Amino acid sequence: MASSSSTAREPGGLSRESRGLSRDPRGRSREPRTGSRPAAPGPSRPGTRVRRQLATSPWLFAAPGLVVVGVFILYPFVSTVVNSFTDRRTLIPGEFVGLANFRELLHDEMFWTGLRNSTLYVLGVVPALVLLPLLLALLVQKNIPGIAFFRSAFYTPVVASIVVVGLIWVWLLDERGLVNAVLEAVGVGRVGFLSDQWLLLCSAMAVTVWKGLGYYMIIYLAALANVPRELHEAAAVDGAGAVRRFLTVTVPAVRSTMVLVGALSSVAAFKVFSEVYLMAGPDGGPAGEDTTLVMLVQRTGTGLTGRVGYASAISVVVFVVTVALMLLVLRADRKEDA
Repeated sequence: MASSSSTAREPGGLSRESRGLSRDPRGRSREPRTGSRPAAPGPSRPGTRVRRQLATSPWLFAAPGLVVVGVFILYPFVSTVVNSFTDRRTLIPGEFVGLANFRELLHDEMFWTGLRNSTLYVLGVVPALVLLPLLLALLVQKNIPGIAFFRSAFYTPVVASIVVVGLIWVWLLDERGLVNAVLEAVGVGRVGFLSDQWLLLCSAMAVTVWKGLGYYMIIYLAALANVPRELHEAAAVDGAGAVRRFLTVTVPAVRSTMVLVGALSSVAAFKVFSEVYLMAGPDGGPAGEDTTLVMLVQRTGTGLTGRVGYASAISVVVFVVTVALMLLVLRADRKEDA
């Protein structure tokens, strides 16, 4: 009888060891170790479909906002540009007239009056809204007892309705208002804040500045929080006073914020409507001399006989000028950086 062999042989004369198989102490066969684990199975087909759905999910989240922008911003803008080349009225579709509306603007005295007042408004409001909120932010920046009350008080006009603010200032500046009563009591006499052409425009500018101080103050507070305190301490050690530290440390540190405030306030000032409308009335003050461009758009394009095409042409001019203002501010900032 053939002797038993310690190595079992498979059919074909190959042993388990020669095939790379071994047994554990319990007699079970083990596969050889190759030094690496088997690769994980690839993603199944349902998993692939999930990733494809996730690729479109950002657009699904953005869809409501895109619809709102398209309906309330993009479509009105395109419609205004198209209407500016037509003679459309409120109830009449109108026909294409080319550049006739823009040529009419060149000979419209009221258009030039509105352009003059809007430009003066920018020149009077923007410098004040760039500098005064910065000074106000420096005053309320320090954490001292009771400073929160003053911060809230300065910001209160921002959250107040422009209609409420305008009516309050009309009552104050009226010929029988509180301001004229005080001036008459001290012997100055009554002043026609709302009846004189230039005083009315300056009064509207004062309201705009007063209402915007708190808003731009918050922007400057955020910028001042990023200015390193070590710069002020180093300047103080070198003997720089408060004014010199303001000019050499604070202003350069917040210059980009000042550019932003200048751009925002210039666009808002050129498109002013509510302040002048509430204080001067729908006619734009005496003989319409305080009419702004946006007031002219409202007066020309509304009503049953409104000239929508002509008002659209004025709106296009306002848009072009505001874009030009922003480009000028940005160009000036780039020149300073160079």
